[in-house]
Amino acid sequence: MHASYTARVSGNPQIATWLVSKRHQIEAVMTSRLGPAAPNPAAVEAEVLRRFRSFAAVSLKLGKTREPALEGIRAHERRVNALLTAWSNAAEEVAGDQAETIRNALAPLIAHFRGALRNTSGNRRSRGSPRSNRRVVIAAIDRIADAFLALDTDNGLIVDANPAAGALLGVARDALLDVQAMGFIPTADHESWWTELDAMTEGTESRRFDGTLQDHAGLSIPVDCTMTRFATRGRTLALVLIRCRTEPTR
Repeated sequence: MHASYTARVSGNPQIATWLVSKRHQIEAVMTSRLGPAAPNPAAVEAEVLRRFRSFAAVSLKLGKTREPALEGIRAHERRVNALLTAWSNAAEEVAGDQAETIRNALAPLIAHFRGALRNTSGNRRSRGSPRSNRRVVIAAIDRIADAFLALDTDNGLIVDANPAAGALLGVARDALLDVQAMGFIPTADHESWWTELDAMTEGTESRRFDGTLQDHAGLSIPVDCTMTRFATRGRTLALVLIRCRTEPTR
């Protein structure tokens, strides 16, 4: 357990009160922007956001910060960071012409909270390959122009994604992590996608197929997919390279 300490911040009780009074509106805007990637109210990420809101309101009211209450939290750091950005952006949108004031007030608090989260012993980070090798792989994936998703074939969760996938689905890449991929696939196409994922557990040959995705707003996206099997750490991943065939349509 790391030592608790207090740091000075610019106090602003009015903004603290505003954040609390507008919390439902801020969450609604964030949810509309994230679509299926929005955290479930019962998920650990939603609890982290609630703790950040309390941390921010108290810090602004008192003009100082203490270490946020994060003991026992085991969250995906990259996803939480993306959700904190989404929450801040939603707060700015709700603030309207006072967006810059809100941004300036929240920025140091978000930075402090992220640092505390990073140092929390229960926090879950990406693990696996040695760091240097992982950076090379991630850099290569990030440069791919087509969308890329790594899916857990057992439960359909998005294990990794590249920026192009985030742009295609209208959600920040890291906000997609640990999200159910079927949320971005029309219900009528779930069975066909599960069939492709199941095939990855039974054979090693790559598969090519036409599919359909839908972005955060529900717009339909016809896509061409190439799916490759990758077994790692006791689970099988489907590495999906996705090319959009047309512009998204309703």
